[in-house]
Amino acid sequence: MHLRRALLLFAIVLGMAALVASLSRPIENRREETTAREPSEPGPATATPSPAPSAPSVVRFDAARDETKRLEQGTAATLEVSVAEPGNVQIPGLGLSAAATTFTPARFDILASDPGDYELLFAPAGGEATEAAGKLVVTSTG
Repeated sequence: MHLRRALLLFAIVLGMAALVASLSRPIENRREETTAREPSEPGPATATPSPAPSAPSVVRFDAARDETKRLEQGTAATLEVSVAEPGNVQIPGLGLSAAATTFTPARFDILASDPGDYELLFAPAGGEATEAAGKLVVTSTG
């Protein structure tokens, strides 16, 4: 039974090699058969490269320090809030909330569209009392 399978496999490989050999032509024949091509119609205009959009800035807060950071209106940013113990960081003025641990800060991707003061609050895990963790001040441009 194994001999039949081996012979069948050998026949298939030999047949494939013969097929490939018959379809391929020597390179000399390919060079002689090439003819001058007519120029094709010009394609659509290509776009000129433009600089990539800048990556959002990272604004870091330490909840234990209750810091105030400023950001210009219309600026995209990632806020990172480091905490000393596990809990939840909230920015009520923006309707945002994220979990944080001592090894993983809370992260918020924001676009500072409206000027104003936005309080950051921290609620430790298992506790009900929230404490101030910082303030983001969005300043108007102009």
